[in-house]
Amino acid sequence: MSKDLKPKQRLGQVGGPRKKLITWAIVLAVLGGGAYAGYSRYQASATKVEVPVAKVRKAEFVIAVKTRGEIKSVNSYILAAPQVPEVRIVKLAESGKMIKKGEVAVEFDAASQEQALIERQTSLRTVDSEVVQTKAQHKIVDESDNMNLMTSEYNLERAKLEASKAAVVSDIEGAKNRIDVGISEGELGQVKTTINSHGISQEADLKRLEHRKDKAVRDMERTRSYLSKMVLRAPSDGIVNLLPNFRSQGSFGSSPPAFKEGDRAWTGAAIAEIPDLSAMRIELKLDEVDRGKLKLGQQIRINVDAVPDKDFVAELDWISPIAQVVYRGMGLSEKSFPARATLKNLDPRLRPGMSASAEVVIESAADALLIPIRASFTLNGKPAVYVQRGQNFTLRPIEVGRRNETDMVVVSGVKEGEAVALENPIEAAKRARKL
Repeated sequence: MSKDLKPKQRLGQVGGPRKKLITWAIVLAVLGGGAYAGYSRYQASATKVEVPVAKVRKAEFVIAVKTRGEIKSVNSYILAAPQVPEVRIVKLAESGKMIKKGEVAVEFDAASQEQALIERQTSLRTVDSEVVQTKAQHKIVDESDNMNLMTSEYNLERAKLEASKAAVVSDIEGAKNRIDVGISEGELGQVKTTINSHGISQEADLKRLEHRKDKAVRDMERTRSYLSKMVLRAPSDGIVNLLPNFRSQGSFGSSPPAFKEGDRAWTGAAIAEIPDLSAMRIELKLDEVDRGKLKLGQQIRINVDAVPDKDFVAELDWISPIAQVVYRGMGLSEKSFPARATLKNLDPRLRPGMSASAEVVIESAADALLIPIRASFTLNGKPAVYVQRGQNFTLRPIEVGRRNETDMVVVSGVKEGEAVALENPIEAAKRARKL
């Protein structure tokens, strides 16, 4: 072999193609290591940002309709102002205090009605006096009329007697006597007409006085009935709840104040309520979208704001078929459906007027694996979560089921107790670097 010819491959030396492959492998390894180191540094820098997380948990999954309501008594006695004009409250039971049956709950000022009763009684006595006086005058007139009637009848009979002598007296005297008979008959007719006229006039006078007396009696009895209504007593044992005085001048935007002593009440104004605490219910207002999800007989979970340590259960027993529109001004309005549910368990601390939250369970599943809806992101168009691993987050695909307003059911992809991000860690890191 000539010494100019060099072997294509020395001992221990790798050939061309193989050498290239190894070289590229080393380059890729270096680049991959650098990329991994960079990603690790990026993830480390990302986890330095405070990303809110939540634990994957097992709990009851509930789809429910939630609303607010007010506790009311099923049977309440409303004490309303009587049909007496311009009554003023002079005594009022204290709101929230127990009251026994028959005790005074509301008392009105009776001075004006007592004065009115005295005036009505005086008017009645005056009419009675006028009746007696008028009847006495009628008696005098009747006696005079009777006397005139008797005189006229006597004159007529005498004239007839004189006329009967026509055969024994002259023709002139006979004619004169016949004329006297005609005159006497006319006078008798006039007297009878006068008597009849007097009778009609007297009857009219008595009827007029009778009407005046009837009116005076009615006025007096009405005033007496007013006086009997000046005191409102408790119809049963209970707790007094004073109601709002809607005609009172309250501060702008605030609810009207309750009735108090010295206030004037209008006819029929509801002043106080004495509820029956043995049966309570909650009155609700349902949104239009929730109306069709509910049906009568459904169980409702109740949480009363003033009794937070106890849960209540109620049964939905009425839903209005007609929406109620409440106008808020400026052309704005709200539409809702009133509903009622009767509480199945009670508490001595419950009072009418208390505010409460109501939850009607539409669907539920026990021991469901749940994550907040905020923890759900997308990977290639499918649901995924950022699972925390130490200081890093890994995007992992998941399979989800039903969801409600706050949570969703996870069928697979995560385990109970794992922490998932409530915010995209990459976006959070980008915002942190810009700051």
